[in-house]
Amino acid sequence: MRVLVTGGAGFIGSHIVTALREAGHEPVVLDALLPSAHPTAPEPPAAEFLHADVRDAARVRAALRGVDAVCHQAAMVGLGKDFADAPAYVGCNDLGTAVLLATMAEAGVRELVLAGSMVVYGEGRYTCRRHGPVRAEARSAEDLAAGRFEPRCPACGAALDPGLVAEDAPADPRNVYAATKLAQEHLAAAWARAVDGTAVCLRYHNVYGPGMPRDTPYAGVASFFRSALGRGEAPRVFEDGGQRRDFVHVRDVAAAAVLAVQAAGALPSGALTTYNTGSGEPHTVGEMASALARSYGGPEPVVTGEFRLGDVRHVTADSGRLRRELGWRPAVGFAEGVADFARSGQRASAAVRG
Repeated sequence: MRVLVTGGAGFIGSHIVTALREAGHEPVVLDALLPSAHPTAPEPPAAEFLHADVRDAARVRAALRGVDAVCHQAAMVGLGKDFADAPAYVGCNDLGTAVLLATMAEAGVRELVLAGSMVVYGEGRYTCRRHGPVRAEARSAEDLAAGRFEPRCPACGAALDPGLVAEDAPADPRNVYAATKLAQEHLAAAWARAVDGTAVCLRYHNVYGPGMPRDTPYAGVASFFRSALGRGEAPRVFEDGGQRRDFVHVRDVAAAAVLAVQAAGALPSGALTTYNTGSGEPHTVGEMASALARSYGGPEPVVTGEFRLGDVRHVTADSGRLRRELGWRPAVGFAEGVADFARSGQRASAAVRG
């Protein structure tokens, strides 16, 4: 298959390009190489490459010639710095997706794999021992400042037990990035209905691994920790470090994307099919920081008690659907993946100079 990978020069996209080539497919890369992600020119991808913005319909139209499917990875990622980032997120993520889908409809390309995110869930799944499954409310600045990090039952105020979140959980985006990722899903579903296309959304959990950007406010928490260690500093762990996440290695995510591309033609048309993409091994943020520090040989993490409004406390994946329906199995365990990441380099970000 000839597959257009938007954002194919980025962290996850570049790994997907490699995995597609290894599986015998022909990837085509379209990437704007925006300075926020690529302040210096990256290594040329091992694929046909078009330097263009996904919001440029004419360039996208050219990239779609002869293409069988699109793997849409181009996006502005992370929580960002403050609400002033909102126009940039909406422009890159939602307008970009709309232009891509409209151009695909015109070109007759009917298979899409979308990079989704677990951020659309907001908080994960919780159970109250008295009231059963409940939806945790957004944590207030007052509670966070006082060190009250755990969500409480909205009915009785009791402590909650976190569990695994499945794809049928209601969406509850709690920051701008999350809202744009959910909008991408809605656009993809509308496109699939309008053109009788097949859309697959892989809701990535906390992806980490070689090639993560360094020293940027838009990267994931594993990147923050690795960047600090690279500077000889202790990783700074927000809250109390007890936030539960599903850290999934980028090679496993790339393998899931290849399976989704290959399966798209056999999945229901006219609809969006979503799959959680996580390792199935929940770990705390503090555990990730400590494991990275040990593997790197750097200073022990410092738990700061700081917090960011819009962060959630616990969200971990039930990836059973992806395993059952597409046969995906994560191959990189937590200890192996963290050791690999500690030894590997990171790509420069817009905040890096020299």
